[in-house]
Parts: sequence; structure tokens; C-alpha cells
Amino acid sequence: MTWWAGRAVVLVEGVSDQRALEAVAERRGRNLADEGVSIVPIGGAQGIGNALERFGPRGLNVRLAGLCDAAEEDHFRRGLERAGFGAHLSRADAERLGFYVCDADLEDELIRALGAASVERVVSAQGDLRSFRTLQNQPAWRGLTTEAQLWRFMGTRGGRKIHYARLLVEALDLRHVPRPLDGVLAYV
Repeated sequence: MTWWAGRAVVLVEGVSDQRALEAVAERRGRNLADEGVSIVPIGGAQGIGNALERFGPRGLNVRLAGLCDAAEEDHFRRGLERAGFGAHLSRADAERLGFYVCDADLEDELIRALGAASVERVVSAQGDLRSFRTLQNQPAWRGLTTEAQLWRFMGTRGGRKIHYARLLVEALDLRHVPRPLDGVLAYV
């Protein structure tokens, strides 16, 4: 990858994670490119092994960090163990290595940090409130919390997670940035 040159890499599952982290960094006044930090989407948690081989001690040997969803934590943990970062790693061990887990995922973290009303304002500003109300009225989603409905809404159309990642971060009060996002960026 000739496009990459730097001192640190943050490995993330997908582009929405990348966009969210870039937005948090910018809002915190950081220029990751100037700092030599790249955020690299690995195409899903199953790509962690290859990414660790490329950028880790057996590859470019740069400072590494990462972010994954709770459902993918075992993939990341096993990848770290296979790449020589330790054995029987706990979540706390992984965090000491710079790898953080979103509960349940990035969208869930951002929705909880913002609150349903703030997320609905962002959705409305994007002209998607009607689509969201349609989802809320579907039998499968009636009776669930607004937060659960918003979480589902984010995943109902291709590209929506990517589109909203930056927008949700931009709406955040910086005192309420989800811990995994701040943790990863603090590590690098």
C-alpha cells in the first residue's frame, strides 16, 4: 500500500468507523495525517489477521490500535493473539494494546451518547425523518424504544451507516464522545 506512510494505524471494521473516528479527531483539533496516523477499514472483523500481519510486528511494525463491534470482539482478540500480542487476552488487555470494543456497535454507541431526540434532529435535517417514521410504524418495530428503532434505521439502507457516522459525531457534545472512540484516538 504505497498510499500509507506514517507512524500509527487504527484498524477498523468498516468505513463508517473510519468516518466517525476522523470526525472525532477533527473535532478534538487533531490532524491525523500530519501526525502520521491512518485509519484503515479492513472490510469486516475477519480481516483483522491480515491487517495485523501487514502492519504489526511481522510487517511494517507500526503502532497499532483498533475498534470493533462487541459481536466481533472474539475475531479481534484471536487475531491479536495469533499475531503475537499476548495469550488469553481480556477486553482490558486488548484496551491496553489500543484495541477498543463498541457496545453493541458504533451506531449504538453514538445513539446512546446523543440521545434519541438529538439523533432524530440529525435524521430530520437529512430529509430522512419520513423514512424513519415509516420504519417506526412497521409491526416488527412498533413498541420498541426509539433508540432501538433508530439503530435499525441506520442499517436499513446501504450506505446509511457511512452517511450518518460523521453527522452523528458532529452533533455530539464533546464531553459525551463514546469511550471506545476517545480511547482509540488517545492511544495513537
